[in-house]
Amino acid sequence: MTEQDALYKYCLRLGDDALIHSYRLSEWCSNAPILEEDLALTNFALDMIGRAQLLLTYAGQLEGKGRTDDDLAYRRSEREYFNHLLLELPNGDFAHTIARLLFSSVWEYYFFNELQHSRDTTLAAIAAKTVKEVKYHMAHATDWAIRLGDGTEESNHRMQKAIDDLWMYTGELFETDEQTAILRDKNIAADMAMIKAKWRQEIERIIGEATLTMPKDEYMQTGSSTGIHTEYLGHILSEMQYLQRAYPEATW
Repeated sequence: MTEQDALYKYCLRLGDDALIHSYRLSEWCSNAPILEEDLALTNFALDMIGRAQLLLTYAGQLEGKGRTDDDLAYRRSEREYFNHLLLELPNGDFAHTIARLLFSSVWEYYFFNELQHSRDTTLAAIAAKTVKEVKYHMAHATDWAIRLGDGTEESNHRMQKAIDDLWMYTGELFETDEQTAILRDKNIAADMAMIKAKWRQEIERIIGEATLTMPKDEYMQTGSSTGIHTEYLGHILSEMQYLQRAYPEATW
């Protein structure tokens, strides 16, 4: 695998993460518990759509086949997506959405902070922009996790269940596959081992302050780096790509 091929897939995965998570968060539009949260989650979704556009545009340029960000978003099958499994899971109740946002935003904060120093200037610029956004996502998720965990008996129970249910999907965030190893050794990709240590320390702090219990590290789900997904991604794509599939040549 060449450096350019590795970078293409690396950007594709990061773009897929942002696109699929934005889809899930956008489902809260008009459905969130309070109006303020309705606006917050849909604004986070917009941040992620913007990030997905930047990353998928760059991925298309690296691929060199003339595909645009729209082509990559709407004309790939389920097995051609590489987003982390955590981000495609159904929203569940509000606590589950907050737990997912907490796990992912803390990871993104440390990940993109590191990626700002990438030897690839385009990737570094996207990372610098992203850090400013995910800082707010992380603060928001942290506040809610603590509020729910250290709230009523019911909210504590729901937040703990969400943390426990989603924990098995967090291990995949730190996997280093072939292209990541190639890019890391060339000072292009982030060092996942260092990020994992920082992520875990921060997650332990937040869970402790929320009067919750850290889950045990047991079985971890994996597979998305090779295009293996849960049953839920196919349903997302069938809805998200409907117009493009029904009218392949449609333009605005």
